[in-house]
Amino acid sequence: MIPFVIMLLLIAVAPLAFPHKWESNKVKLVATLAIAVPTAIYLICAGLGLNLEHQLLFDYVPFIILLATLYVVTGGICVRGDIKATPLVNTAVLALGFGLASFVGTTGAAMLCIRPLLSINSQRQFRTHTVLFFIALVANCGGVLTPLGDPPLFMLYLRGASFTWFFSLVAMWAFVGAVLLVLYYILDSFYYRKESREAIARDNAEIEPIEVEGSFNIVYLILTVLAVVFLNQSYIPAMAEEHCPLYIKFIREIVLCVIMAASLLTTRKAVRYDHNNFTWGPIAEVAILFVGIFTTMVPALLYLSANAGSLGLTEPWQFYYSTGLLSSFLDNTPTAVAFHSVATGMDWSALEGVNFVAGIPEPYLKAIALGAVFFGAMTYIGNGPNFMVKAIAESENIKMPGFFGYMIKFSLIVLLPVYIITQLIFI
Repeated sequence: MIPFVIMLLLIAVAPLAFPHKWESNKVKLVATLAIAVPTAIYLICAGLGLNLEHQLLFDYVPFIILLATLYVVTGGICVRGDIKATPLVNTAVLALGFGLASFVGTTGAAMLCIRPLLSINSQRQFRTHTVLFFIALVANCGGVLTPLGDPPLFMLYLRGASFTWFFSLVAMWAFVGAVLLVLYYILDSFYYRKESREAIARDNAEIEPIEVEGSFNIVYLILTVLAVVFLNQSYIPAMAEEHCPLYIKFIREIVLCVIMAASLLTTRKAVRYDHNNFTWGPIAEVAILFVGIFTTMVPALLYLSANAGSLGLTEPWQFYYSTGLLSSFLDNTPTAVAFHSVATGMDWSALEGVNFVAGIPEPYLKAIALGAVFFGAMTYIGNGPNFMVKAIAESENIKMPGFFGYMIKFSLIVLLPVYIITQLIFI
């Protein structure tokens, strides 16, 4: 499991230790291959080549194609404008992004909403708190309701959880969203009263109607949702057959690629590249890093499945906090997969009257899903969009707290108590 640990530590530490060098995707590619290729060779020599093949073909490929599709389609929708930055308006924008996140992905919702939100607040002096709550609500917690919302949920979907099962998390989703939105409204009202008269006057005077360009990409988003809902083994049993043709086995990914290509071809370049500042860098970064993660996690998953009973995890709340702790400092996708493997390796024969989903008792799957998604907001490295939102905010001259400052000033004192209360009520 050493390569897996090294890979995760690289992702966690490199952006902090070598911020400028790590910005290059070429550097990421070289570092990733240096870890992944020897691991792949070892697995093949050890007779585990089929495990590696399954991990890359049936986990990594669907994972990266779905992310790329959501990234490309949402990248063709540009929202522009500037309205009054009142606490009510800001809270409404956060609530909109929170609701969108489950259906266009946390990355897609974050990229759709962050620039309009910053434009709306461009005349205000106190803006940092708005970005911090945006990271929590839109880039993380909002993505609980569907497997489109956050990558760890899609991985659980690939392991057998139905698309509609994630709607069973609506109570936890609504509770966390409501609490954070109320807290934000109270805090933003406090800061709004501290704004100078000049700032408020400029905000009231510089009004620009909200406009949406590339709105036909919404149709592509709907088609993406339909593809994930219906193009699976539940509706097409042939996809589960071992020797079925590849075009049947990967029909969902083929359709998603067609949707992605259609979005690229039919969206005006000015909308995508000029107005939306679309680049391929972020999705390329995800593709590079996760091919390393998915390769090196193979022996880790095998080990966890074989030794699940000796890890001391027996209750759903233990899975919630264990998944959450690792999701805070490592990427939440491999963390969710790892703890799902732990749960599948446990002996559940003594349990009676419990519904099993994706091969494990439903309360444990809920704990893993919620821990992975919610706790991804605890640090900048917990979920991919966090750093992206931070970088965009800093490009707009918003002073963001550093890695530990984010935790001390925000996540530990605001998010963690909310997550603990959520566990006490629901898990």
